[in-house]
Amino acid sequence: MEVLSQSKNNYAFIDSQNVNLAIREQGWILDFRRFRRYLEDKYKIAKAFLFIGFVPQNQDLYTSLQKSGYILVFKPTLSLPNGKVKGNVDAEMVLHTMIEYPYYDGALIVTGDGDFYCLVDYLIKNKKLLKLMIPNRGRYSSLFRKLMSHIVFMNELKGKLEHQKKEALPRGRNPSDSLRSRF
Repeated sequence: MEVLSQSKNNYAFIDSQNVNLAIREQGWILDFRRFRRYLEDKYKIAKAFLFIGFVPQNQDLYTSLQKSGYILVFKPTLSLPNGKVKGNVDAEMVLHTMIEYPYYDGALIVTGDGDFYCLVDYLIKNKKLLKLMIPNRGRYSSLFRKLMSHIVFMNELKGKLEHQKKEALPRGRNPSDSLRSRF
């Protein structure tokens, strides 16, 4: 039996790097503020935990995500010799999903990474999995293929969740000028 999304006490556990990269591979950028609202409206997510590598220069991003309603769980990162930053959040995400286990009715796991198969399987067996949300239908772990009845894909959500670029105003134009000219 599947956990009902009507429960008001569902939590989301989001692998931010997996989501971000998988969505960008599809040619669009996720609007995390809209995504948080979507999770609340569609799945009644009371708490959304976002697992993310900590880079001090990204403080504005972290503040924005927190203002959007996410609870951030940071993983220390390493700077590799090639200049890339590495911060694998898998262990933290599994640990926090289990720490919070007594407090939620259903868990929405957001990732396409097969390293979370045992967690998803455990939640299914204990009737605590709300859904496994996979960012890219075309690229995810084959381990999840046997769980199709528990999976939703983010591909179809582009229209609802894509970050909209703000159009720059021509220099010297005030956005209220067009309103004033009408009166």
